[in-house]
Amino acid sequence: MPSLILASASPRRRELLARLGVEPACVTSANINETPQDGELPHVYAKRMAREKAKAASDAEAHVLAGDTAVAAGRRILPKAEDEATARKCLELLSGRRHRVLSAVALRYPDGTIREKLSETIVRFKRLSDSELSTYLASGEWDGKAGGYAIQGAAEGLIEWIRGSHSGVMGMPLYETRLLLSSAGFKLA
Repeated sequence: MPSLILASASPRRRELLARLGVEPACVTSANINETPQDGELPHVYAKRMAREKAKAASDAEAHVLAGDTAVAAGRRILPKAEDEATARKCLELLSGRRHRVLSAVALRYPDGTIREKLSETIVRFKRLSDSELSTYLASGEWDGKAGGYAIQGAAEGLIEWIRGSHSGVMGMPLYETRLLLSSAGFKLA
């Protein structure tokens, strides 16, 4: 079976990859500028980030798998919440409305070829009360999360519905990842 490097320090992505029966030979973090370009659309941004991460962690002997997830309200790309004020702004914006989660995966082959897939999921939050918002913010679960929430935690109880990939909202769409890895010769669970 080919060797695989996971270009992500995210424990969620490693956990999701394990659901496919794949254990990367190495896990690394791609240190790139993740600032959206002026006027960049969310789906373009997510795919560009996944490609750039795969390139930054390149290894001539192995395949490199990278991913990126963008939360979008309309054409606006929401930031990763690095502080409570940012998380609050994101969640207030998402409260009671639909938004899109775009999760891209890119697989770089040893010869430099990159193949990519994109998952788009629609998520609708319930209208959040002040108490619900304060309780969620106090959990700290939002820290470092795109759009200020993690669907695999307490935020899942604040979501009315999703249409699309639950694993994509977590950070790595398993269906699309399976397609990329199986076409490259990986044996999957």
